[in-house]
Amino acid sequence: MSSDGSAGSGDDPTKVAIACQGGGSHTAFTAGVLKGLIREWPADHELVGISGTSGGAFNAVAAWYGLVTAGEPRSIELLDALWADLVAVDPVDRFLNDWLVGLTRFENNGFPVAGISPYRNPGSRVGKERIQRILERHIDFDAVADLCTPTAPELVVGTVDIEAGVFETFTDEEVTSEAVLASAAVPDLFEAVEIHGHPHWDGLFSQNPPIHDLMSVDVDRKPEQLWVIQINPQEREGKPTTLPEIADRRNELSGNISLNQELRFVERVNDWLDRGHLPETDFKHVEVRRIPLGRQLDSSTKLDRRPSFVSELMDLGERRAAALLESL
Repeated sequence: MSSDGSAGSGDDPTKVAIACQGGGSHTAFTAGVLKGLIREWPADHELVGISGTSGGAFNAVAAWYGLVTAGEPRSIELLDALWADLVAVDPVDRFLNDWLVGLTRFENNGFPVAGISPYRNPGSRVGKERIQRILERHIDFDAVADLCTPTAPELVVGTVDIEAGVFETFTDEEVTSEAVLASAAVPDLFEAVEIHGHPHWDGLFSQNPPIHDLMSVDVDRKPEQLWVIQINPQEREGKPTTLPEIADRRNELSGNISLNQELRFVERVNDWLDRGHLPETDFKHVEVRRIPLGRQLDSSTKLDRRPSFVSELMDLGERRAAALLESL
């Protein structure tokens, strides 16, 4: 996804990195955005990096793998195929989906709900194994290292090392099915994923999504624009007063903490560049563009895998992508 367009420096294309925020089923929106962007990718822009956390990581890896193996049509096909396997279709899966969403909504309303550790819940392990099978069905992770060429976009997946208590990102050839699975290992639902002898949890506890790694590359590959696909609303009108409203807003704010911290650092570097405090040979001014989901959804629906709900979010994502491309 590059060309000899007229944007950027001289005749060089404008270099773009995409960061995909996590958010469970709401990241079907991210799949729609990526499909829309890839389908109508501007000729004078070049994708130099893509990152993701949790559900955002699923989408980032699928989009990246499709692009570096067979180009734009394959990337779109992979995103559709991945979500076709993730949605709840058969009667048993749909019953379990509705039960889990309803139970979460019940808990958000303040009613006591008996919890069970994922280490004592056989269904947790079954769900985890199913997700890994889906990932490996569509993506040959053994081939990732060879696909990480100097001209391929950088690929970054975010997790957290539970024992060390530090953010840990997996980049390019380090991206495995275990790394992607760890990025989506919600502690209440799934067992931690062991990587290099250390347990890892959902990347929502770390960089959501990873941005620093997209910026820490050679200057000739540094992005000039950062497109953030944002699941959690930045703003919400009105004061939350009911328990469900409080739970929803708390979920949104916690999901945006690391994103806003990283974006503030990008803005600070931009300011230092404008003031002449940093050398332009090593740093670039980065324009940040957010692609917001822009809808206030019940946090319990982050677990909702109904085909109609996923399709609705994908369609919304494609419309948001079109709006961004029109503004370039």
